[in-house]
Amino acid sequence: MAIAIGAIGPAMGIGHLVGKAMEALGRNPEAEPAIRLNMILGIAFTEAIAIYALVVALIIKFVS
Repeated sequence: MAIAIGAIGPAMGIGHLVGKAMEALGRNPEAEPAIRLNMILGIAFTEAIAIYALVVALIIKFVS
């Protein structure tokens, strides 16, 4: 349950981030390298939150 709640935010964040990146690419295709780099960095930081939720869920499971 902890990882499910913890993964909702990052899932929504990644979906929103990729959607906005695709919109930006549609408007300005010449800026593709900068948009892709920033999108990948954003996805990596967002995934880190999900990994923290997983670690907390594992701690809750094995400590209590």
